[in-house]
Amino acid sequence: MRVLITGISGFVGSHLAEFLLANGAEVYGSIRWRSQTENIDHLKEKLKLIDCDIRDASSVEKVIRESKPDLIYHLAAQSFVPTSWNAPSETLVTNIIGELNIFEAVRHLQIAPKIHITGSSEEYGLVYENELPIRETNPLRPLSPYGVSKVAQDLLGWQYFQSYKLNIVRTRAFNHTGPRRGEVFVTSNFSKQIAMIEKGLQEPVMMVGNLEARRDFSDVRDVVRAYWLALEKGEVGEVYNICSGKTRKIQEVLDILFGMTKSKIEIKQDPARIRPSDVTVLQGDSTKFRTKTGWNPEIPFEKTLEDLLNYWRKKLEKLS
Repeated sequence: MRVLITGISGFVGSHLAEFLLANGAEVYGSIRWRSQTENIDHLKEKLKLIDCDIRDASSVEKVIRESKPDLIYHLAAQSFVPTSWNAPSETLVTNIIGELNIFEAVRHLQIAPKIHITGSSEEYGLVYENELPIRETNPLRPLSPYGVSKVAQDLLGWQYFQSYKLNIVRTRAFNHTGPRRGEVFVTSNFSKQIAMIEKGLQEPVMMVGNLEARRDFSDVRDVVRAYWLALEKGEVGEVYNICSGKTRKIQEVLDILFGMTKSKIEIKQDPARIRPSDVTVLQGDSTKFRTKTGWNPEIPFEKTLEDLLNYWRKKLEKLS
């Protein structure tokens, strides 16, 4: 099985590569020449990496021609919501045009791989209490440029399935985290701050944003297993939620992490961490996906946070 992962050096891409290699796949990955590859350094000898700018059509076609994939996992994206406020044009071009280039390359090369499009719970955006838990049929009301870009990716996938019969499966993953999560994301940011405080590299003050937001968290290792099942057992043309079905306030996440350290830490809100408009609650219903594939999340959230905190402890230890 030849598999292409765009954005392989990212958080999810690195975990997906590990999973696929463990299951006997021949794994190709697209990376930008200036990309940091720390997440996949331990895998490099087992991977076939190809330089590619996802926004450049000829570059994308070259990668697909060389890899001849049976499966494509399209993960390359501008994936940080706050950045999309500061760089909306870059977010829209990278996410929408990047995906379009993949679809067009597959058409031009006249091949028929299965293609997984990674959507996001941010597509749902403004959700009312009476709509919880969120099903795939819920209206899409994105509240950020990132959310808009993911809606466009989602609908573009639907259109290319309908118009050209491309073998596309779409998923909408809710929040997921774990070791190697980028430090700009809330669970990883909290974990890094605690690790720095423990080593005396930061004053015992935790900088936070909105602690009242409620999110549906899963472990990244459960999510990449779901991505595999999406192409293994999912139906082309369909869209599936991937989520735990449970919500936690960001405050609860912080409390769990505080329970894993002996440090006494003060909490201080940072105005720069407050978004112009924030999604109040995201709680998903993954019944459709579970019924189709048999997937269930297996890793407890407390274990996820423990592994993430220990990741940062070890990383800071290496740097010191």
